[in-house]
Amino acid sequence: MPRRTPRTALDRLRTPRRFPGFLKSASVCVLIAGLLSPLSQAAAAETAEIDAAAVTDHCGNQCSDILPAGQNGNATLAQIILNQAFGTQPAHAEDQLGPYANLATGHSGLTNSTINSFFNDASFGVPADQVASTVKPAGRSDVTIVRDKKTGVPHITGTTRYGTEFGAGYAAAEDRLWLMDVFRHVGRGQLTPFAGGAASNQGLEQQFWRTAPYTEADLQAQIDNAVASNGERGQQALADVNAYIAGINAYIDASDKGRYFPGEYVLTGHKDSITNAGTIQHFKLTDLVALASVIGALFGSGGGGEVNNALSLLAAQEKYGVAEGTKVWESFRERNDPEAVLTLHDGSFPYASKPDDPQGTAMPDAGSVNEEQLVYDRTGSASTSSAASTSSTATDTALSSAKRGMSNALVVSGEHTASGHPVAVFGPQTGYFAPQLLMLQEIQGPGLSARGASFAGLSMYVELGRGQDYAWSATTSGQDIIDSYAVELCQDDYHYLYRGTCTAMEKVEQKNAWKPTTADGTAAGSYTMRVWRTKYGPVQYRATVDGKKVAYTTLRSSFLHEADSIIGFQMLNDPGYVNSPQTFQRAVQHINYTFNWFYVDSEHTAYYNSGDNPVRATGVDAEFPVWARPAYEWKNWNPATNTADYTPASAHPNSIDQDYYISWNNKQAKDYTTAPWGVGSVHRGNLLEDRVKKMVAAGGVTRASLTKAMADAGLADLRAEDVLPDLLKVVNSSTVTDATAKAAVDKLSAWVTAGGKRTETSAGSKTYAHADAIRILDAWWPLLVKAEFEPGLGSELYGAFTANLPIDETPSAAHGPTGAHAGSAYQYGWWSYVDKDIRAVLGETVQGPLAKKYCGGGSLSACRDTLISTLKEAAGKTPAQVYPGDDLCAAGNQWCADSINQRTLGGIKHPNISWQNRPTYQQVVEFTSHR
Repeated sequence: MPRRTPRTALDRLRTPRRFPGFLKSASVCVLIAGLLSPLSQAAAAETAEIDAAAVTDHCGNQCSDILPAGQNGNATLAQIILNQAFGTQPAHAEDQLGPYANLATGHSGLTNSTINSFFNDASFGVPADQVASTVKPAGRSDVTIVRDKKTGVPHITGTTRYGTEFGAGYAAAEDRLWLMDVFRHVGRGQLTPFAGGAASNQGLEQQFWRTAPYTEADLQAQIDNAVASNGERGQQALADVNAYIAGINAYIDASDKGRYFPGEYVLTGHKDSITNAGTIQHFKLTDLVALASVIGALFGSGGGGEVNNALSLLAAQEKYGVAEGTKVWESFRERNDPEAVLTLHDGSFPYASKPDDPQGTAMPDAGSVNEEQLVYDRTGSASTSSAASTSSTATDTALSSAKRGMSNALVVSGEHTASGHPVAVFGPQTGYFAPQLLMLQEIQGPGLSARGASFAGLSMYVELGRGQDYAWSATTSGQDIIDSYAVELCQDDYHYLYRGTCTAMEKVEQKNAWKPTTADGTAAGSYTMRVWRTKYGPVQYRATVDGKKVAYTTLRSSFLHEADSIIGFQMLNDPGYVNSPQTFQRAVQHINYTFNWFYVDSEHTAYYNSGDNPVRATGVDAEFPVWARPAYEWKNWNPATNTADYTPASAHPNSIDQDYYISWNNKQAKDYTTAPWGVGSVHRGNLLEDRVKKMVAAGGVTRASLTKAMADAGLADLRAEDVLPDLLKVVNSSTVTDATAKAAVDKLSAWVTAGGKRTETSAGSKTYAHADAIRILDAWWPLLVKAEFEPGLGSELYGAFTANLPIDETPSAAHGPTGAHAGSAYQYGWWSYVDKDIRAVLGETVQGPLAKKYCGGGSLSACRDTLISTLKEAAGKTPAQVYPGDDLCAAGNQWCADSINQRTLGGIKHPNISWQNRPTYQQVVEFTSHR
C-alpha cells in the first residue's frame, strides 16, 4: 500500500534542478471545472466544534457515492518529490481509487450490505467518532468545515449564506487550487504561459479558445446578464459567487503565508521555494466564467460538424448521383433510426428534423473548403512539425460533432424494486485525472442542502448529487444547438455582408509565450491565436459557394451564455425549491447546457432534457451550413446578445415515473435528432437497456442488482455482445476448413458464449480471460470494416464517412481531449452499420436499413470470403502490432493498453487500474422517506 506523506520541514525543500515532466504528460486536456481538499492544515486554521444544522436525511443510510482517485488534489513540493521518487501518497489523495477499481472483479457477489465496500457512505454529516478535523476558515464564526477520517471529504456547515459559500470556496482551494488555476487559464486561452509549452498544453488551449474566444469584456457581460435576467436569484447567485471567491482567496493568502500551497507553483516557476518570492494570483468573477466556458464546450454543446456533413454528402452525390447519393448519405446519417435505443419509451419530440423542402442550404464548391487558421507567428518550439500536428488535432476535435460527453444512468421506479422505492445508479464519465476534475463536498446553510460532486472552481453549488430527500444526475445529450452559417465576403477576406451591409469582422487575439521550467522542459516558444468573429459566430472555414467567397461560421446558442446555468444549479441545491419531480424539472430548465437530467426520490422518478434549442427558420436543415441571411436566422435572433426563441419545455423530451430510464449518451426520444453520427441499431446504450429491461420484467430490483447491471455492462465489449454473433453466423454459414480461420472462430465463439467481457482472469492478474479472442477482434474490426464498405462506397466516400464517424473506439483508443486510458469506450463507431449490413446480407429483417448491401456486394458467399480473409489477417497480428505501446505501456501489453490512467494534471501520479466503462463519479441511491 502507498505510504502517506506527513507534512514536515521537507515541505519547504529547495526546488530540484531536474524533475519528471509531469505537466508534459498532463495534457491538461479536457473537460470542465470542479473543486475541493488538500493537506491537513489544522495547524493553519482555528479549530472549533461543529454546530451541525438540523437537517433530516431521508436516505436512511442508503445513499452512496465514489470519486477516484481521492479527495485531496493538492500537494506540497515535498509531497510531490516523494510521490515521484517513492510512490508515497498525500493523505486522501488515493483512498477512493482501490474501492472504485475493485468493483470490476468484485461486483458479481455484490449485496446491499457490501455496497459501501466499493462506494462511500453518502449520508449527510459525519459521526462524532469519524471526525478527522474541524476548522473555522479564516477564523470566521459563521462557517465550519469538518472532514471525515475515511475520505477527507469536506462537510461545510454555515449559519449565514455568505459564510457557507465562503467555506465552500475555502474548501475548494484546499483540495483543488492548482487544478482550478490551470483551468481558469485554459478557459482564457493562456495555459502555455502558465503551465508550460508542452504539446498537450498547446493543443488544449487551442481547442477551447477556438470555440470560446472571449475577451474580458465578454466574460463580464455574461455575469451582468445572468444577474440582470434572474431577479432575486440572480442577485443571490452574485452574492454566492463573491463569497465563494473570497473563500478561495483567503486560502491562497493563508497557504502562501504558511508556505503549504501546491508545489506545482514552485515547479512551474511561479513561486520560489527558498524565498517564497512570487505570487499566486487571486481569483476574480470572470475567472469562474472562463472555467464554465470549458465545461460548456466539452459537455454541454451538442452539434456542429455541418461542413463535414456537407463534404460527405457531396462525395455521396458525386459517386451515386444527387438522388441516390442523398439516399445513401441519409442511411448512414441515421438521424432518426427506428432501431435506436431510446431513453423515453413513449411519445414523440420532433427536433432538428429533415425538412421536406430544404431552404437556404449553402453547400461548398468541390475542393474549396479550408479550415480557418488559428495559430500565427510561431517561434521556437511552437514552430516544429509536432506543434503543427498538435494544432491540427485540436482543430479536428473542436470542429467535430462527436463530443465526448459520456456518462450513464440507470433509474428504476418503485413499482419494480424490492423495497417499493425507486433506485438509481448514475453519474458522469469525465475521464480520469490527477487531481480529478470533479470533487466531493457536502454543503449545509441557509437555502443550501446537498452533497455530491462539482467541477473544480465551480463548487459554490453541488452540481451532481443528492439533497435531503432527492438525488439527481446528468448525462451528455448532444442535441444540436450549433449551426454553421455561410457569410458572404465583401471588400476583402475580413469583411462580410451582414443584412445587406459590408461589415468588418472582429479580430480577437491571444499572444502566448513560454519558457522551460522544472515541470516542463519544453524549449521556449510563442505564437498568437487569432479568431475572426462575426455576428454569426467565429469563423471556422473558408470556401466558395457557387463561386462566391464565403466564411463558414459557428453559432452556438450557449455562446456568451455559459454563466446563465448557475441559476439551475442554485435551485437544485435549494431544499425550499426542489421537492418534487415537477420542481426538479423546472430547475433544470434553467440550465442551457445539453444534458439529460435524472431525478429520484422515495416515490418518484423523472427525466428532462435541457439546453437552449433554437427555433430554426422554416425549411432550414440543421445538418448543413445555411446562408447568413435574415430568412435563415434563428427565430427572433438578436446578434447583440445572442438570444433567440427557444423550443418550449414541453417540446424537450421529458417524463415522470416511467417504469425505468437508461442513458449512455444514446437517443433521447422518438423524432428527437441527435447531432452525433452512429446513433443506430447498435449503441452502448443497448448494454444498459438489455440488462435493465430484463431486471424490470423480473421485478425485485435492488441497489445491489442495479449496480451489478451497470458494472457488468461496463466490462462488455459492445462489438462482441451485439455484432460478433452475426459476423460468426456469416462465417459459419459454410464449414470453416482453413485451420487459421477455424482456430480464430473457435476462440471468438468461446468468448461470446462466456459473455464477451474484457475482464481479468482474477483480481489483480493483469491478464484478460479470452485474451486471444480479444486481440483477434481488436485487430479484425478495422480490417473487416474497411473490406466490407470501401469497395462499395469507394475510397473518397469511405474516407468522408470515417471523418464523420470513426470506425472504432476500443478501450485502448485515444479519446479526443481525454486521451487514451480514459475508460470510456464504444461511444462512436461503425457497429450499427456493420450490424445492419450483415443482417441484410443474412436476409434478416432490418428497420432503417442502409441504402445498399455492402459486404460482398450483398452476396452471402462473397461476404463470407471477405470476413474470413480479414479474420485470418487479424489472427496473424501479434500483440505488439495490435497494442503498439505508449509512454505508460510496453508494446503487446493488452491489459495495460486498456487500463485506466489517472492523467496527471499536477505533480501526483497514481497506478493504472483495470478497465471499466463506467462513470467517474457515481451515486447509488434509494430514499426511504420524503418530506
